[in-house]
Amino acid sequence: MPADFNQPLLNARQQLSQLIRQIKEEGQQENLLPTLETVLYQLESMSQTDHLTGALNRRTLISMLEGELARSFRTGHTFSFAVISVDDLEQILEQHGQAVARQVLQQVSKEALNMLRTLDSFGRVAANEFAIVMPTTWLDQSLKAIARLKSRVAQVDWNSVAPGLQISFSTGITTNAHKDTAEIMLQRAGNAMQDAKAKGRNQIEQTEPPLPEYHPEDE
Repeated sequence: MPADFNQPLLNARQQLSQLIRQIKEEGQQENLLPTLETVLYQLESMSQTDHLTGALNRRTLISMLEGELARSFRTGHTFSFAVISVDDLEQILEQHGQAVARQVLQQVSKEALNMLRTLDSFGRVAANEFAIVMPTTWLDQSLKAIARLKSRVAQVDWNSVAPGLQISFSTGITTNAHKDTAEIMLQRAGNAMQDAKAKGRNQIEQTEPPLPEYHPEDE
């Protein structure tokens, strides 16, 4: 893991250790409380993010997805959920090495975090997979957002990362259904992403939730 992503965590731990030692040696001091609260907040924030890319980690992203499902159940609002995967990352790893592969993931994450709305949630859910929760967003709107992200990624100067490097990503996208769970949506969008990859690089596959089964006795 690159040192620049490890360093904030190391700094917070070191600062917390110093505060604890100071309290033990000198007793409770009110002037230390603001600093202690700040360090604890930093540690809490870091526990929610992926240290490599700065995106939300899988646990936090799933929590955000569960929260959006609950909100949708209450309000009836539709939202979109997408899973994206960098194309040919294993080949990039073999050809250019681990440092370049990491930098690719970091840059894709950076572009997404800079472009997406503040109400969207972007997280890393697997080694080469990110997911996006897009509240109150219909499928056509989310497809436009993915297209903008694809354009931003394509405009990055990847040649400065490694000669001849070109980066794209494949996307699976879906909307929510009444009885969805976070894992069901993750699997449905993930399957769509795999279908997109099967078509080639830089593809998008959209999938609608299955229609509810019709039971005449319910009428």
